[in-house]
Amino acid sequence: MGRFVAMLRGVNVGGKQIKMTALSALFSDLGYDDVVTYIQSGNVVFTSSSRGADALTRAIEGRIMRDLRMDVRVLLRSRADLERVQRANPLLRTGADPAKLHVTFLATKPAPALVRAAGELDFGADEFRIVGREVYVHCPNGYGRTKINNTFFEKKLQAAATTRNWNTVNKLLDLASG
Repeated sequence: MGRFVAMLRGVNVGGKQIKMTALSALFSDLGYDDVVTYIQSGNVVFTSSSRGADALTRAIEGRIMRDLRMDVRVLLRSRADLERVQRANPLLRTGADPAKLHVTFLATKPAPALVRAAGELDFGADEFRIVGREVYVHCPNGYGRTKINNTFFEKKLQAAATTRNWNTVNKLLDLASG
C-alpha cells in the first residue's frame, strides 16, 4: 500500500468548480482508501495498493472526465516524493522567507536544454530553482504579482504544472504521513 497526493491543476479557479466532497467520493469509488481532501484547490491524499503513478493518474483523470465532465490534469506524488521535495528545497538554504515560497509541480521532468534556457532569464527579486520535476519559487512581493507562474513554466519547460505554497506542501506531507 502506498500513500499518494493528487494535485489537480486549475481546480476552483477559472471556472472549473469541483466540490471537495464530490472529489473525495470519486476517489473512494475508484477503490482508494483513507481519502482526505485539503482546501478547495484540488488536493487529495489517499492510499492505494497500486504503486504505478502513471496508471493512478490516468485512472483519476479518466474518472473526473467521465463523472464530472471535466478535463483536468492530475499531478501525482508519493509520500516519499513529497518528503524529498521538502528536504531538497534549495531556497530555504539561502534564507528565503518560507511564507513567500511555492513549489511548482511538473507532470514530467523537463529537458536539460529547457531548464538552462529558463534559468538564464532574470525576474528581479523573484527567483526559482528547477530540481527534477519540481520548481522551487520565491516571490518576495507575492506570488500573485510574479511572472514566474504556472503559465510561464508550462510554456518554458513544456510540461503541465500546478503550484502550491510552501505551507500547503508541508500540510500535504503531514496528511500523507499521518
